[in-house]
Amino acid sequence: MRKELEVFLTSTHDGVIAIDKSCNITLYNKEAEKLVGIPREMALNKRVEEIVVNTRLPYILETGEYEIDWQQHLRDYEIISSRMPVKNKDGEIIGAIAIFRNITDRFNLDKQLTSMNEYKSLLQALFQAVQDAISVVDENGNHIMINPAYTNITGITTDEIYGKDANYDVFENDGESVHAKVLRTKKPVGNTKITTRPSGKVVIARGAPIMVGTKLKGSVAILHDISEIKQLTTKLNEAEKRIRELSARYTVDDIVGDSKVMIEAKEKMIKASQVPATVILRGESGTGKEMFAHAIHVESNRREKQFIRVNCAAIPETLFESELFGYEEGAFTGAKKGGKKGYFEEANNGTIFLDEISEINLNIQVKLLRVLQEKEITRVGGVKPIHVNVRVISATNKNLKEKIDMGEFRDDLYYRLNVFPIDIPPLRNRLGDIELLANRFVEKLNVEYGRNVKAISLKALAELRKYDWPGNVRELENIIGRSIISMNANEQIILKDHLPFLTNMGIRNNGEYVDEIEDGEIMTLAEAADGFEEDYLRKAYELCEYNKTMTAKKLGVSIRSLYYKMEKYNIK
Repeated sequence: MRKELEVFLTSTHDGVIAIDKSCNITLYNKEAEKLVGIPREMALNKRVEEIVVNTRLPYILETGEYEIDWQQHLRDYEIISSRMPVKNKDGEIIGAIAIFRNITDRFNLDKQLTSMNEYKSLLQALFQAVQDAISVVDENGNHIMINPAYTNITGITTDEIYGKDANYDVFENDGESVHAKVLRTKKPVGNTKITTRPSGKVVIARGAPIMVGTKLKGSVAILHDISEIKQLTTKLNEAEKRIRELSARYTVDDIVGDSKVMIEAKEKMIKASQVPATVILRGESGTGKEMFAHAIHVESNRREKQFIRVNCAAIPETLFESELFGYEEGAFTGAKKGGKKGYFEEANNGTIFLDEISEINLNIQVKLLRVLQEKEITRVGGVKPIHVNVRVISATNKNLKEKIDMGEFRDDLYYRLNVFPIDIPPLRNRLGDIELLANRFVEKLNVEYGRNVKAISLKALAELRKYDWPGNVRELENIIGRSIISMNANEQIILKDHLPFLTNMGIRNNGEYVDEIEDGEIMTLAEAADGFEEDYLRKAYELCEYNKTMTAKKLGVSIRSLYYKMEKYNIK
């Protein structure tokens, strides 16, 4: 019997340790020797506490209790053990025995599985929570996984997409999906603008292969919806536009010119910025009145406050009062709840620029006069005056005294506006500034058009100085822009040949009419003179914005003579 026991103890994969009533070890097999780490010959007949750290066999010997399948550490091993008392036929406890097995490998595997499950849960949480759409296909191109964001962006549900091929949902212009391209090339696909279906949303997609070793197992694609970006961009552009409306864009440095008349105008501008007086800017269209208004605000102590620009000619007459002074809730059909601030309230403590002031009707002129006198406004539909502290800068390209004589402008308002007048000279009176202006426009338009123009030739500048510039600085900028557009990409100097429009217009401040005479088209001088006069008159009338009084004044003829010539050439 002893021999059979030894064979069992030797062959079993369990460790076995038995003790007698004195806690001395009586059985100690090879597996116990391996797990405990002490040779059998050193362990037999020794007290168990000396051989096995934290052993519970003495406790079993004392209490007679059973301990089944206890998991515990033994040196570097994770074991599961059972302990029980050994009794004789009379039921007396004569010893105890422990049987234990090494479960380290299984324990480590369980830990790995637990860790993998934790990672899986984490990945699933990320997969569900990420705002970008994610779709996965297998090596055959069939969809096997999508996240909720995918459904939100594409409109395709989980049940609908599973098992569908790679081209089912997203495609480029060539009809190939990102997944299909990844599976075909086995390479990642970078940011690609594609259209999803059925939603029709445009997204930016990226794809990557799923590789197990060297074997392709599928493809994963991430779709980023850019419609929200477009919406935010639109809102940002609107906000920037509003900010531009509420702030001055130009400074003194933006006003180009070192001619005597410009230096005088800028000196007056600096003086005006140092006091809160009402300023009126007088000058032809395109001379830069708005730039002067901005610069006055920036140089003043109101620079940190709002700058409100109001184009009086662009506001419908029926809306003028509510736009300038605001309105109360219920003032008229369509009025916003809570009412609305007008331009004067928005400009409080800042500056309001009333461009084309001559276009304000007499009814509004009365109300504007009250604002200038009393420094308070009353909203449309309201009765309570609202105090406003606003610096007023106005501008006009009309002769307000003539408007007063015609009964179209109030003289009392004129004197309130005309506290500090600044006359901005037309470009034809400062032709020496053309080179400075043209170079500034070249710098600006190089950035806008993505060009690299270096300079303007002397002949081109001489040609520019010959022109009368009825459209002033604005017209010069337009011509420089068209010249740059007409140039080849490798050209860096604006030449005279790049300015064909000036020659074609045939208008010079020295009165010459320049045009090509082709063979067989020679006419009499009288016919040529009539042709020039008609063309010149039509062009001048157009540049004066079809204002007969201004056209007659510019041409140096009486209004009666102008009417006669317009009738002669059938100019309406």
